[in-house]
Amino acid sequence: MTASGALDAKSAPGRDAARRRSLERKIQETKPSPEQRLTEAPKQAASSVEMDAKVQEMPPLRDASSPTMPLWERPGYLVRRLHQIHSAIFLEECKAFNITPVQYGLMTTLLQHSGSDQRTIGVEVGIDRTNVADVLERLSERGLVRRERSETDRRAMNAFLTEQGRALVGEMYGAMVRAQQRLLEPLDPEYRSAFLAMLTQLVEGNNHYSRAELKVDFRVRRRRGQEEE
Repeated sequence: MTASGALDAKSAPGRDAARRRSLERKIQETKPSPEQRLTEAPKQAASSVEMDAKVQEMPPLRDASSPTMPLWERPGYLVRRLHQIHSAIFLEECKAFNITPVQYGLMTTLLQHSGSDQRTIGVEVGIDRTNVADVLERLSERGLVRRERSETDRRAMNAFLTEQGRALVGEMYGAMVRAQQRLLEPLDPEYRSAFLAMLTQLVEGNNHYSRAELKVDFRVRRRRGQEEE
């Protein structure tokens, strides 16, 4: 922890956040120019040109006042549909553990920020305190999380992973990664970093609209990602 309270980029949470922050820079560094694709990787060039053509052929968003806009032209619908697909893939890969994506996200947060209170967990995971309490209760009933009264604020409860909880996070990690890989599999490899960078930009630009706003400095995250790289 630095004097300003920021996470050290070498810490576990710092490394995790840094990987996401570096995505935009990776787009410029890893994506070859059209000339390089044609001379160094013909197959990749053909795939990239085809994708570029598909993007250019996509129609612009229709007038928002028109009720005739098809669902498949609405970004919000597509994001919701993709979330449904990810949830299905995640539950399929992780069915042996009986853990939901939100539960695993919360457990990952406790692995990185042990002893966090409900408010801190909420702003890290992006869910409100009521949902945090419900998830903690379910995990506590399974012996994966324990809660203690805060020594500095008797009104607050701090949460910790139990040994069983820590072990489960590690055991599930491979299945979780496979779920992310399967989600991105339809994209050509050279477009995956760009897709993640655009998702990050959308989350950053619209973060303040969320009921459970993430309390993060996206600029610091990107800068640290560049330093780590």
